[in-house]
Amino acid sequence: MIEPDKFQVSDQTALDNVYMDTDAIVDSERAVREHRGLARAISDCGVPVIRFPGRAATPDDVFPNNVFATVPGRLIVGSMLHSQRRMEAQRQDIRELFTGLMGYQCHDLSLQPELVAELTGAMIIDRGRGIGFCGMTQRVDEAGCQAMHEAFNLNLTYQFDLKPTEYHTNVVMTILADRVLIVCPDAFINSDVPAAIAAAYPGHVLELDQAEKTAFAGNCIAVTDHDIMLSATAIEALAVTKKKQLQDWGFTLHSVPFSELEKAGGSVRCAIGEVY
Repeated sequence: MIEPDKFQVSDQTALDNVYMDTDAIVDSERAVREHRGLARAISDCGVPVIRFPGRAATPDDVFPNNVFATVPGRLIVGSMLHSQRRMEAQRQDIRELFTGLMGYQCHDLSLQPELVAELTGAMIIDRGRGIGFCGMTQRVDEAGCQAMHEAFNLNLTYQFDLKPTEYHTNVVMTILADRVLIVCPDAFINSDVPAAIAAAYPGHVLELDQAEKTAFAGNCIAVTDHDIMLSATAIEALAVTKKKQLQDWGFTLHSVPFSELEKAGGSVRCAIGEVY
């Protein structure tokens, strides 16, 4: 996780992220409190958290999952669309943690600026099956999708188009602990696509409506096989019957305040870079 520093909403990434609130007044101290609250909630689930300081010049670095990702033994660095985010990819402290201290190899897609590949923002991964689900937007292109398929050592990647109003797949769908699909069908250009994805998770599909999606209910993450992190905004918007369904599937729902950081167009899943 990367803690916000003088948190603000980036005018640059707002160009193609309709979830951002560029007119909002931002409370940078509250943003830090929210971010630390999420880190504590993850730690309380028994999951260690590595935290890095943010940089005021790169305000979106609070969402590191788009820039840095891992598979066992490999650090993957994304090739970002916007120049501010390309600056994030050059951070040596994060690279050195993995390559120096942990002995990971670095698969550096940022060395290929001709492609766009915003990692687990653009691609949802079922790690257990080795399947990637890549929603095509301006934040990923054909070459980027292929590069991520290879970088994540996937068995299969399913590529499809999201509606022009969407920017990252992880806002409209997620896969929890390789067994439950959360998806907003209205976010897809072709309605056959979410139905095809749902067929891979029979009896374990939770569909979101537009309001739930906009409240970032799809931008949640399972930090263990049974613990889900959601923002307070998301859990408030999620229908009672859907919360109960997740609980019936064996999950405990953990809600954290995150509304200040959500002004930047992402939520708790975006704020977590998973280490494998």
